[in-house]
Amino acid sequence: MNRTAIKAGLGACVLGASVLIPAHVSAQPEPAPTATGTELADLTVFLDPGHQGSDEGNDLTRQVDDGRGGTKDCQTSGMTSLGGVPEHTINWNVAQLVKSSLETLGASVVQSRQNDTGWGGCVDERARAASESNADVAVSIHADSTASGEDAGKHGFHMIVPTLPIPDEAANAAQSGGGLEASKMMRDAYVADGFVPANYAGVVDGIQTRADVAGPALTKVPLVFVEMGNGSHPEDAAQLESADGQLKHAIAITTGIVTYLLTGSSVGSELDAVQSAAATTEADATTTTAASSSGSPTTTTTPKAPSAAAAQDPTTTAATTSASATTTTTAPTTTTPSAPAPAGESTELSRLLETLRPLLEVDGVDGLEDLVDNENLGLVSDLARTLMAMLNDARSN
Repeated sequence: MNRTAIKAGLGACVLGASVLIPAHVSAQPEPAPTATGTELADLTVFLDPGHQGSDEGNDLTRQVDDGRGGTKDCQTSGMTSLGGVPEHTINWNVAQLVKSSLETLGASVVQSRQNDTGWGGCVDERARAASESNADVAVSIHADSTASGEDAGKHGFHMIVPTLPIPDEAANAAQSGGGLEASKMMRDAYVADGFVPANYAGVVDGIQTRADVAGPALTKVPLVFVEMGNGSHPEDAAQLESADGQLKHAIAITTGIVTYLLTGSSVGSELDAVQSAAATTEADATTTTAASSSGSPTTTTTPKAPSAAAAQDPTTTAATTSASATTTTTAPTTTTPSAPAPAGESTELSRLLETLRPLLEVDGVDGLEDLVDNENLGLVSDLARTLMAMLNDARSN
């Protein structure tokens, strides 16, 4: 992809925030690059808003594959922030903002769950859905907690990466390459936006390495596992709970995703190799030949990925339920953005409104008045400067 497309794509990450700032109070040295709506065309992102709205009818303690030869609980209920907001709702709200932003750039987005009221699947099922989506990158969005009450000493964001190597060859290739690269780019986007890396749980420079998290060990596409902040810390919790705080997290996450998709060295060739290895492994494991009563063999093979036409259908499912699964899950759906409208101010306004749609549905127009303040102005300015500096470095190479 050429440098102009990269500049436009990254610039679009700050578009939603920057156009909210009145012209008379925001004098940028250069106008933000205009998004065309095609920067991420033909690219797919899998979004996993952590946890679920309800676990009714499901056993959270049911043991599932942990990706390392053992088992772990199917799922957890997630934390509740100091202000009483459940983590699943925080994750869902941020994911919807990220989804809208990516779709304005032409990406197809697949989600692990389709609402914030029902079940979302066990950890192994979500990992399988991400792998079967053939996404260019997957992002699991979470928020942490360190105490049942207030914990003022522990704060900050971090990315969880798996201890390497991972037993599964395809998962190891995905996470040691693109997954690690994308996680570091996401970390850098958070830092550039003014977020502070976590100061607890062995986090080093915004990265925590763990062998007990099943998702990364089971996922065969590059995965970023984000812990946005500590819901037990007063300031972190306030940001996670508020609409403007969730928007700031969404901007950072979108920036990290777009940076990886447009500049990551692992996008493309490595993903093809990962998917090829995964397909070979699955074919060996699932293809069986059984003799019929007449003696002629009957061969059963794993179904191929959905066709391009099927991918355009918003109801196309991205995951196939295992025949041995005991829990019914809601299959994720692929949402492919419509063709971009003609360029112009009205188009940019439409894209902005689409990005802010989840907030408008919750708070109405009046809820937007608190999104722009001195802190937001600094955020947008710092992010824009960081992205432009990166682009200038890339252009000089």
